[in-house]
Amino acid sequence: MKEHTTAIVLAAGQGKRMQSKVHKQYVLLQDKPVLFYALKAFEDSFIDDIVLVVGKDEEEYCRKEIIDKYGFKKVRAIIEGGKERYHSVAYGIKAIQWECNYIFIHDGARPFISREILNRVFEQVKKNKACVVGMPVKDTVKIADEAGFVESTPNRARVWQIQTPQVFEAEVISEAYSRLLTEEMRLLSEGVTVTDDAMVVEYFMKLPVKLVEGSYQNIKITTPEDLEIARSFLQK
Repeated sequence: MKEHTTAIVLAAGQGKRMQSKVHKQYVLLQDKPVLFYALKAFEDSFIDDIVLVVGKDEEEYCRKEIIDKYGFKKVRAIIEGGKERYHSVAYGIKAIQWECNYIFIHDGARPFISREILNRVFEQVKKNKACVVGMPVKDTVKIADEAGFVESTPNRARVWQIQTPQVFEAEVISEAYSRLLTEEMRLLSEGVTVTDDAMVVEYFMKLPVKLVEGSYQNIKITTPEDLEIARSFLQK
């Protein structure tokens, strides 16, 4: 029996570093919004349906100017995100009211997700239950102490830069986020900052997360410089 797959595409960020009045996911990249490319990748893949998480009061705009305009058929729900990224993910998971085996969580500001990456991570999540896409770092990484001095230098061969999608068995990620929301206040009081979905699974489920090769082109559009790099990728 075919496994049912759902993608949660996060597009609720404000993108302050973009230095633009337009949120980064709506900035035009070759006459189409950045968000278009991520949705198109999932639309053309084996993914069964998509939950799109957007900013406050942006649901109707996204439906009219992106979903309907470009003919996306797999977007099954458009919902409002939360204060932090992990709130948006939690709301996305809650919106999945249908039978689902695997959940793909992807930043809408990453336009260069490919079919090859999706295939690789899907094969691995079926074996390992929890996977994240990433690439080995190219530069030497230093760990700093509180005073800003080098504390240690990790082996570069074992350091990865994490990307999205991050993919999990639905039961695993649902339970992990349920525990996160229950213990959110405690984590905040302890100074724990949730930076990605894998961290939630690592912390609450004690489950090893498999690293899966992505692409150095799978960048996140965060700054004007990133936008220029993205344009160069498309021109190639």
